[in-house]
Amino acid sequence: QLVESGGGSALAGGSVRLSCAASGYTASSYCMGWLRQAPGKEREGVATLNVDGKTNYADSVKGRFTISKDNAKNTLYLQMNSLKPDDTAMYYCAADGSPAFCTTCYGRYCPWDYRGQGTQVTVS
Repeated sequence: QLVESGGGSALAGGSVRLSCAASGYTASSYCMGWLRQAPGKEREGVATLNVDGKTNYADSVKGRFTISKDNAKNTLYLQMNSLKPDDTAMYYCAADGSPAFCTTCYGRYCPWDYRGQGTQVTVS
């Protein structure tokens, strides 16, 4: 199970930190990612974090967002800085058993094995 928290409203230029608590399995053994879906748009990968610690980011968030995890807490994070109105979306935490997801599934849609219920981020 993946449970996201930390969403809400923010002003453009501001920051938000999302958290994702994983239970029932060890997040460090999976490719982990953050996805987002804006109204009328396809769900896309925003950032991925592989089991070897390597990260990848969609071009739209590169340099502004940082994905990280705390293995001891089995928790994934997404630090979002310099927010823009275009970042407004439902954000989802996701996990997949295939390391290939982390090297390919950012900036586009992929069918992740596991996905949380999402947390809304609104930037104005």
